[in-house]
Amino acid sequence: MNRVVTGNMADVKQGINKLRELINHHNYRYYVLDSPEISDAEYDEFMRELKQLEEAHPELITPDSPTQRVGAAPVEAFGVVEHPQPLLSLANAFSDEELDAWYRRASNLLGSRRTDFVCELKIDGLAVALTYVNGLLDVGATRGDGYRGENITQNLRTVNSIPLSVPKEAPPRFEVRGEVYLPKTGFKKLNEERAKEGLPLFANPRNAAAGSVRQLDPRITAQRPLDIFVYGLGWTEGRAVPETHWEIMQYLKSLDFKINPNIALCHTIAEAKAYYAKWVESQETLPYEADGVVVKINSIPFQVELGNVGREPRWAVAYKFPAVQGTTRLLDIGINVGRTGSLNPYAILEPVQVGGVTIKHAALHNEEDIHRKDIRIGDWVVIQRAGEVIPEIVEPIVSRRSGKEKIFRMPETCPVCGAEVIKPEDEAMHRCTNAACPAQALERIKHFVSRGAMDIEGVGEKMSQALFDAGLIKDAGDLYYLTQDRLLSMERMADKSVANILNSIEKSKNRPLPRVIFALGIPNIGEETAELLTEHYNSLDDLARATPEKLQEIPSIGPKIADSIVAFFRQGQNKKIIEKLREAGVKLETEKAKRKDLPLAGLEFVITGRLEASRQEAEAKIKALGGKAGSDVTRKTSYLVVGEEPGSKLARAQALGTKTLTEAEFLELLKKSENKLK
Repeated sequence: MNRVVTGNMADVKQGINKLRELINHHNYRYYVLDSPEISDAEYDEFMRELKQLEEAHPELITPDSPTQRVGAAPVEAFGVVEHPQPLLSLANAFSDEELDAWYRRASNLLGSRRTDFVCELKIDGLAVALTYVNGLLDVGATRGDGYRGENITQNLRTVNSIPLSVPKEAPPRFEVRGEVYLPKTGFKKLNEERAKEGLPLFANPRNAAAGSVRQLDPRITAQRPLDIFVYGLGWTEGRAVPETHWEIMQYLKSLDFKINPNIALCHTIAEAKAYYAKWVESQETLPYEADGVVVKINSIPFQVELGNVGREPRWAVAYKFPAVQGTTRLLDIGINVGRTGSLNPYAILEPVQVGGVTIKHAALHNEEDIHRKDIRIGDWVVIQRAGEVIPEIVEPIVSRRSGKEKIFRMPETCPVCGAEVIKPEDEAMHRCTNAACPAQALERIKHFVSRGAMDIEGVGEKMSQALFDAGLIKDAGDLYYLTQDRLLSMERMADKSVANILNSIEKSKNRPLPRVIFALGIPNIGEETAELLTEHYNSLDDLARATPEKLQEIPSIGPKIADSIVAFFRQGQNKKIIEKLREAGVKLETEKAKRKDLPLAGLEFVITGRLEASRQEAEAKIKALGGKAGSDVTRKTSYLVVGEEPGSKLARAQALGTKTLTEAEFLELLKKSENKLK
């Protein structure tokens, strides 16, 4: 299978889609079949690459992207377990600078309040959730997609280090989370036995553990020397628990759970770095595989307050161990053209195995970086990969040069449209000068009409391509000037389909302002950020006049996002598109000015458990009545709406003294609020 090379592809969306297909394929091989085709590190590289692309093009993020999921779908043969509290994945750090950046983000939200940390080795195994009821192991489940896992209770009962019962002082109902793993000696022995029997070997201890735990016959699981380290408490009911992670781990140890003996309490971020440095040097001495260190903020109230961002908690980070390096020949340097016109070089390598993974391509940041490292086409080079980092060239091996190597020069014309290429003085990147370059314009149109943006039904990717190729549209603004005659001039277009398209375009004129902002494709602006901006700006014109300083006064808006917004509205081509939208009657204002008078203004609601009504519909009503729909219970939460089978959010709300509403009470509140508007 050929690896999808991205970075910033000329056809960005096509590149992202190919990368998603690749990751989904390996998710299935890895989590479902327990038969991976690549190593964990290679998989991490693909995921990191996709995350970087989606961060650069947040308008292309879709709900079904692998980055929006935590794992893979459960195998139905085991039965499905709903996780009351999602098992989230962790953000990664690959340097002290990235760890410091994570710490600064958390510290900024906590203010002057001091925090300490708990550091634990990141075990390379299979994450599981163990639920105990009245002192007995009741359910054991895999992570699955983070919300629904596989019921592997009978298999987990065979793992000797998992207690089947706990002391009476344990809570009546609670969940612990841990990592089931196969020790190095057990992995070696298992593969030796499989080799004798002519069976395929496991790629690594992690997949051996997964394959062992997820056997349909528990007797097979029982024959394998599996072990577990418990790393946290998921949720509890009926009994108070300590308010620091360190104390919780000691508490779990007192309940006979096995915790990693190398866990450490660190009082400063410097101590956490020292812990990491120690295990970078000593990891080979461990009797199990570990691929990094997990750093967690110790205070549970602080964890609750910090909450999550997307699918990752703000209060923890995985600091991955250093990269693996290898050498190979640089065959050529290719060019991708990004959505903003940037020309992005990438390395085409002679395939090489690095840690059991085949590397064919690597990242090259820009021409200046290539020349700074003195990388030449034909060189033997040192390449590096680590976790989710895209493989990159570290340096050339100058001593192996033959004299035939070629110095790389950026092309003078765009490889997509042939337009002149320039390099702005204040930028490191070369750029295509053609604002209508197909590498940019078409992708912006496709994003504009997408479901999460203006949701113009009937004008999907294929129709956008057809309209663009036919010359009927050059940018998103042109969509609103399409006519029946012009559409009927296209092949295979009938009166009914044309009428449906025009009707859908007309309906889109009334999309709320956050959707319009998101649809414009401003770099670094996703759906959530667009919503956030409209809480502070009542119209597109107001946003266009905002200064970087004012924008950065908004929580979660940093210099990069602020600069992206200002730069977007400064460009003449973007101004022309906005004027086309305005003249066509697209709604560029919000009713925000009146929202302070709405019944639920200033109130934040969080929902837990299953509602009879649609959760999305409930959250939409909250927003329509002026309220805010939150995802985590914090001190700012006004009400927790409690449905059937609520999760740990209820316990958090009780601990914080947050008011709770049953679904009936919530619906009554909505009804009264709606009546006030009549």
